[in-house]
Amino acid sequence: MKGWFVVRFKAAIAAAASLTGKRFGLLVASSLVATSAIVAAGMTSGSSGLSPLASSLLGRSLAADQVPVEAAAPEVEETESEASEPVETSSEPETAPEVETEFAPEPAPEPEPEPEPEEEAKPEEPEPEIGPVKHVFVVSLASSGYDAAFGATPQMPYLATTLRPQGDLLSNFKLLDETALPNSIAAISGQPPNSQTKADCPTYTEIPASAAVSKKGVVSGSGCVYPVSTLTIADQVYSIQFKWKAYLEGMADPTTGAPANCVHPEPEQAETPVLGGYSAKLNPFVYFHSLLDLGDCSTNDLPSTSLEKDLKKVETTPNYVYVSPNLCNAGFSGQCAAGAPEGAAAADAYLANLVPKILASPAFKTDGLLIVTFNSVNPVPNPDPALPPTPATDLKTGTLLVSPFITPGSTDGTAYDPYTLLRTVEDFWGFTPLANAGATKTRSLASQLASSNGGD
Repeated sequence: MKGWFVVRFKAAIAAAASLTGKRFGLLVASSLVATSAIVAAGMTSGSSGLSPLASSLLGRSLAADQVPVEAAAPEVEETESEASEPVETSSEPETAPEVETEFAPEPAPEPEPEPEPEEEAKPEEPEPEIGPVKHVFVVSLASSGYDAAFGATPQMPYLATTLRPQGDLLSNFKLLDETALPNSIAAISGQPPNSQTKADCPTYTEIPASAAVSKKGVVSGSGCVYPVSTLTIADQVYSIQFKWKAYLEGMADPTTGAPANCVHPEPEQAETPVLGGYSAKLNPFVYFHSLLDLGDCSTNDLPSTSLEKDLKKVETTPNYVYVSPNLCNAGFSGQCAAGAPEGAAAADAYLANLVPKILASPAFKTDGLLIVTFNSVNPVPNPDPALPPTPATDLKTGTLLVSPFITPGSTDGTAYDPYTLLRTVEDFWGFTPLANAGATKTRSLASQLASSNGGD
């Protein structure tokens, strides 16, 4: 098949090529199940839970396959007598016998057929219009509070004094919840928080495939791993032949400790993160069957060691890049080695090392957008070590955008949230907004970025 399914099957094959034994079998089986689920959902009504994007992708793919095929002439079997006996033919052409008529009446004129009504031409559906930004880089951290990042005496000097003057500060950006998963899941899929994601998914629990889905694609109920028909920005990029990759610092096989792709707990199991290391709660892509079952997560959800190499050329830089550091460098207190910077200081040092490489990349210089955002609020350490950290009360974190299309040093005080980040990218690339990204109250930044003069 052509179109979207070819891309998805190639991804599954590429992922399977790196697997053996049980993991290979699981991927093949899940790929077949996922494909069947998507096709079945596409053939049913809107109540099936399939988002408008999935229907659109199915329609585009199937339309590309509907090429008329010339029918072959039917074969005629020869009998033994027909094959052996010669057939006599006459060189004289046969003519019909003449019939003499004395008074042949003229045939009555046949009534002229009524003209068929002209079929009204249907307007062609326009292709998605892609905006000026074609490479998006999202760096997701833990926040120690708005003042720590952007206040008068910031704890993140690189972010506040070096990077801030180069971009647009969203000074009223607020999270949906204090924990990481609700915000990062919302930022890639538009799905709202539920009781399990608010707890950062203590176990890797499935959301039932039978869960009710609203007309906008919002999945009801509670759980962590979304059904195959629930899509993400990573699924959307395939419709315009764009690429995506997530780069997770420290992601490794929990058994061997070797770098590995798409690492997540086993079904219904809890994660045992390494102190200061990788955690699945910072990797939202491992919570969607649309990516797990067709191999996309296995091929595109990678350890961050490959990022610097991919940034060297436009051709090797994905259009959608998601970067998450480990628990220490993300800015979580109590996750770094004794005596090392932690919290906001650790996150700022990570940015000071990473961001210049992104800004120097050919893809960013050509048509890039860097989003430095926060997916959670770092609980304030309690002065008494015997007591747990003080829960966060303020979800205002701020977010910084840097791009050749942005006026440097600008500030936007409009209320934004993680849905805004998804909606902005979707508007740039002509996608139908997913779930709450399409809500009336969700604001997009695409139009003002597209109309900006880049500070000229």
